[in-house]
Amino acid sequence: MQTPFSCWAAVLLGLIACGFLPLSQAAPPKVLIYTRNHVPGSSGYVHGNIAVSVAAVKELCAEKDVSSDASDDPAVFTADNLKNYKAVIFCNSNNEAFSDPSQSKAFTTYIENGGGFVGIHSASGSERSNPDFKRILGGTFKWHTPIQKFTVVVADKAHPATVGVPAEWAWKDEGYLCDLVPGLHVLLEMDTTTIASPPRAKWAIPFEGNRYPLSWCHLVGKGRSFYTALGHDNEDYADPIFRKHLQGGILWVLGMAT
Repeated sequence: MQTPFSCWAAVLLGLIACGFLPLSQAAPPKVLIYTRNHVPGSSGYVHGNIAVSVAAVKELCAEKDVSSDASDDPAVFTADNLKNYKAVIFCNSNNEAFSDPSQSKAFTTYIENGGGFVGIHSASGSERSNPDFKRILGGTFKWHTPIQKFTVVVADKAHPATVGVPAEWAWKDEGYLCDLVPGLHVLLEMDTTTIASPPRAKWAIPFEGNRYPLSWCHLVGKGRSFYTALGHDNEDYADPIFRKHLQGGILWVLGMAT
């Protein structure tokens, strides 16, 4: 005759066998934070914010039980290694991200098959002649204004990257202009009327209206992509508005916020 305990044990074993109960908790998601800045024969322009920005991204991820690795080694871009990550975050990278075409191919395939991408600030200056990278990020850096204060305007108040963020706020940064791909979902815009210099006629890209995208998201195959042009100065990564914006974008890419 079975005891009550043995009956419950049999039920639990049956549920596990049928897949209704896991044997163990699923491992928390992990992201790869990538920071390579490279120009053949020189380092090119390397942002001084890299250490601070990487530390901030690690903190924002850890707050949501997301683990992370950081690297500037392009050898990380193999199909087998990318399987370890739910998303890749290009954190103030610039110029050549990859040292071999196979790395670019592995990265592109990873994103199209469901991997996530996050680009921060100068990430749009990475792989400037690579059409696949442009398609994944959503654009390619072309020019920026001198660093100065301007107004940032929220274009979509319901996205995780903008929920809880003011409808508009004053921000000091470089006003980025990127050559954009079609079909982007714009999240933040620069109010170009608040740029003091140079005159609009001297800007590198002509465009209509008085706003220009600063942050956006879109789908790339089965993958999600989020980019923000904000984040030039070290102190930006301690700013609560920017941190909320950045963390929301990361969580959206990971499918942890809708």
